[in-house]
Amino acid sequence: MNALNVALPLGSSLLSFVFAALVVDQWWQRRHSFQLVWAIGLLWYGIAAGTEFLGSAFGWSQPLYRAWYLFGALFVPPYLGLGTIYLLAKTRFGYFAGVTVVIGGGLSLLFSKVYAGSATTAIVVFAIALAGGIAIIVATAVRHPLAAHIAAAVLVLGSILGAYVVLTAPLAAPGWAVDPHTHVPVGSAFPGYVRVITPPDNIAGALILVFGALYSAYVYMPKKRVMPARLGVLAIVPNFFASLPSAAVALVGGKLNSRVPATILIAVGAFIPGLTSGLDRFGVTWSFFLGEFLGLLLIFLGFLVSEEVFRNVRLGATLWSRRSEEVTAG
Repeated sequence: MNALNVALPLGSSLLSFVFAALVVDQWWQRRHSFQLVWAIGLLWYGIAAGTEFLGSAFGWSQPLYRAWYLFGALFVPPYLGLGTIYLLAKTRFGYFAGVTVVIGGGLSLLFSKVYAGSATTAIVVFAIALAGGIAIIVATAVRHPLAAHIAAAVLVLGSILGAYVVLTAPLAAPGWAVDPHTHVPVGSAFPGYVRVITPPDNIAGALILVFGALYSAYVYMPKKRVMPARLGVLAIVPNFFASLPSAAVALVGGKLNSRVPATILIAVGAFIPGLTSGLDRFGVTWSFFLGEFLGLLLIFLGFLVSEEVFRNVRLGATLWSRRSEEVTAG
């Protein structure tokens, strides 16, 4: 038994559940949709990491392996990404989200070239992703907040269909698969048609979370525009990088909005497990558990860095408000 294979997933699972509880408490106080959806995504994260801990510590089984794939590959990234869509529902971020979902469907078609017998499933997945992505884009054009609800409906439908496929698919003997060298779980026990359903969920969800966090950082940082704002997305990327030096100066001077470093930490934290899970798909497994833990830790630190987290902290039945203390101190 590899000690890190036990300790890292256990740490990820426990931290996820604590994190989810804190976000639920925020939702209970403020009732913002994005907080509830993020809490659900973090709950899925804790369950997925928990299956890895149990499998590494006590041995894998068929039900445990199915649960690992269902929660880790199909549930965690898209629900965290959906939370970001709700957070940015009043902006035009829905255009990016819709295009990303369509790209995820396109990747399903691409992966069908790798996994034998998966072409029909990939076509169905692409059709659903295309319809869902277009619906999100149209909703963004008509009424921005509607895009998040459309994305939620598409995700719930995809979750139900995905759960059915994962829970009923035949598994290669012995009913699970791990890398023989690192003993990290891999998805190769599932037939190819299961492997191609994940890109619109996994890859699109991770991209939405990463770029949503970077967009939030851009909104709150001091800006230097090298391209006019009317160009929309085309202007955001160069303006973001052009604004980084000014943001660094503001950070050193203590004048930077705390949401900027917070959201950058979240973006980096989302990118790391997205990268390591992608490497796991292609047989590079040594970094999988480490990336999962480090990514979650960075996202949690970003959560703590944001001053909004500490506005209200609930200790048992007592609600402590930092804002009221600041007013009293003033």
